[in-house]
Amino acid sequence: MIAIIDYDAGNLRSVEKAFLFLGQDVIVSSDPQVILGADKVVLPGVGAFGDAMDKLTHAGLDAVVKEVIKKGTPFLGICLGMQLMYEFSEEGNCEGLGILKGTVKRFSESDGLKIPQIGWNSLHVTNRNGLLKGCPEVPYVYFVHSYYVDAADKSSVSATVEYGACADVLVETNNIHLTQFHPEKSGEIGLQMLKNFALGDAV
Repeated sequence: MIAIIDYDAGNLRSVEKAFLFLGQDVIVSSDPQVILGADKVVLPGVGAFGDAMDKLTHAGLDAVVKEVIKKGTPFLGICLGMQLMYEFSEEGNCEGLGILKGTVKRFSESDGLKIPQIGWNSLHVTNRNGLLKGCPEVPYVYFVHSYYVDAADKSSVSATVEYGACADVLVETNNIHLTQFHPEKSGEIGLQMLKNFALGDAV
């Protein structure tokens, strides 16, 4: 069973529908026992970093996320759910969960690029052994974000994009899989990634 964490800051239904389309047993829940008992856990997220951290903490789900990862349960963080895993965000100058080392930074408007980045972009892939198994050599995926992760451990980065800066947009380490893009909105390529996660092929 896949548990999608409901902390009132996520694009929950589209993620749920994608897993249901793949024939997976999935539940949207804010119950710590349900989440801790799941075979796999997903943390989606849209909106402001600080607000999301407040909601996660207020619900006591920050500790649940840490316990899920400590247990070795396969974990997928999507968009803001990726950013929350890191130590600090420039968005509101807020601390994150600090599970991974790194900083969430804002794209520079001085580059003449539209912020937020909304739409499709190609991935520069450095590791095809995780979520990207079976995906095209140059995957195109869908983004909506003004901030991006600068991971301290570059060996954990499976893919980047160029958008004025080099953004770490797919991070995979141990049981953790993080995407800045939205696989649930990225067509067949995104579904392949979710399938890899659901079936345990993303190792």
